[in-house]
Amino acid sequence: MRGEDRRQIQTAVLGGAESEEPLMLPLEAIELDAFRRRHEHDTFWCGLLLGGCGLQLTTKLYTDRVCHFAHHPGPDGHPHLCGRRARGVSSADHLYVKAAAAAWLRDRDTQAEFEFVQPDGVPIGSVVDIRFSRGGLRVHLDQAVAPSWDRDGHEPVLGVSVPVDRDILIDRWYVHRIRLNSAGTARRVQIGTEAFARDTEWFALDDCEMTERGLSTPAVEQIVRSRSTRPVTQWGVGRAKKAPPARVRAQVLLRKLTDAVRVESSFVVSRVLRDIADLTGVEGETKAKLEAAVSDAEAWLEDQVRVRRELFSQLEEALAARDALEVRRLLARVNATASHDRTADEITTTDAAAAFVAEQQQLYAQHLQAEMAAKLANQQEARERRAAGRVQTLLATLQRREAEQSVKAMRKLVRELTHAASDAGDHVTAAQKEQIGVWKTRADIGRPPAQTTRPTPALGAPQAMRHEQVARRYWIKRKCPRCQAVAGKNCVSNARTGTGAVSKIPHYERIELILAERRAAAASRRRAPGPYAITCPDCGKPPGERCLSPNGGVHRSRAERSKEARR
Repeated sequence: MRGEDRRQIQTAVLGGAESEEPLMLPLEAIELDAFRRRHEHDTFWCGLLLGGCGLQLTTKLYTDRVCHFAHHPGPDGHPHLCGRRARGVSSADHLYVKAAAAAWLRDRDTQAEFEFVQPDGVPIGSVVDIRFSRGGLRVHLDQAVAPSWDRDGHEPVLGVSVPVDRDILIDRWYVHRIRLNSAGTARRVQIGTEAFARDTEWFALDDCEMTERGLSTPAVEQIVRSRSTRPVTQWGVGRAKKAPPARVRAQVLLRKLTDAVRVESSFVVSRVLRDIADLTGVEGETKAKLEAAVSDAEAWLEDQVRVRRELFSQLEEALAARDALEVRRLLARVNATASHDRTADEITTTDAAAAFVAEQQQLYAQHLQAEMAAKLANQQEARERRAAGRVQTLLATLQRREAEQSVKAMRKLVRELTHAASDAGDHVTAAQKEQIGVWKTRADIGRPPAQTTRPTPALGAPQAMRHEQVARRYWIKRKCPRCQAVAGKNCVSNARTGTGAVSKIPHYERIELILAERRAAAASRRRAPGPYAITCPDCGKPPGERCLSPNGGVHRSRAERSKEARR
């Protein structure tokens, strides 16, 4: 039985489990400090598109080893077990490829669709399909899926680890390669052109273009110009090409079989065994090697069937015992090694295990929230106790310095005492509150500000105050009973003859008439009763209480009766 996967996680996604925004953690402690400051308000997740569990990650800083992401511990304190298989710096390359290709095509006014396909159940991230109006690309980042050279609309772009036969290079003239280089916390895409008897030439993605032939680099242009004829089809001769020798095909299949056994992929092993069975024309030493490899692989597959049965049996037992740690560990192994060709019983078991793990994670999240709430309450209690101690100290200081301190110094201490008492909350005793009130009175703190606005003048008040209550646009329309100034004219100084200097301030008689009218109108107005001023005929609620309606509003009959009362 394999133990827990202790490989360190170097990549994550930002913002949530379903995010497509990848980032890579710096490996050195000095770089991680700057990384943490830059992403102070961000969250990191073991993304679903990374093959992860979808839980939140934290960063681990070390000075004696590589820094990395890590899961939070489980509710039982044990490390969280995640079924994510790819964890290194290249584990998010498919997300970087999508982001870079989308930006590259957008600069060329081309819309594209992206899909992280999983043919034959291969792990996510092995293949990226890019489809657009003029064709498409299929990016193979590893050897999990063999490239198809004859499929229209899917020009292969191979990762550096994907092998290619010499005959393919000869027939097609060239093949495209892709690699990603680390740059800070990101990965930069480069496109290479490999041709027969030529070294692979690498270019930035911005140096490449989409043409009628497909993806084109500066090296492709040189290769095409140097040839007198062009390939028969858009991306190679494909169907008309000469098949590679049986010995070469056998060596490729042996290498694929070895790789599949090493990564414990029984599905790929079965597929390669079928390809070997269809292979003809192999003789001698190569045939003996194939037969030995097939025999070992078939024995390995039989052993994997037994291991698979034991694994699901152990998972069922762990579920029956409700052993959260064991269920998480076994479910991670099941998802990693037995995700294909499941029976109905196996699907039922894995679904029940996933539901149990989700339930345990929710309980753990609730436990963390309760712990955090208790921690915050304890911190608040500690702050209040410290503030209460400060209140006691300040009261003692004020009493000790009462005779010798200045008023300014006393007010400073009283203000500090007021703030400390506010922070202390219920920890301030009644006696202390009384002392604080005395000191606030002595320091003249907490009193409402003095009235600075001018009081409203009453009728009969001096003219200099009364005219400010009526705007000019109102009194200028009235005739002055004192100087006989007609409407539209200012008052004059000689009230007897109606002559003399013109005054901007009207006589009080001209203003007092308007004020008297306003006072009479205010006295005649009655406040109309609202709907809550009467008893509701529907629910019987007395005046002042709200109705018992479903939406919390007033009943219609109560509102209509209120309208009738106002008429």
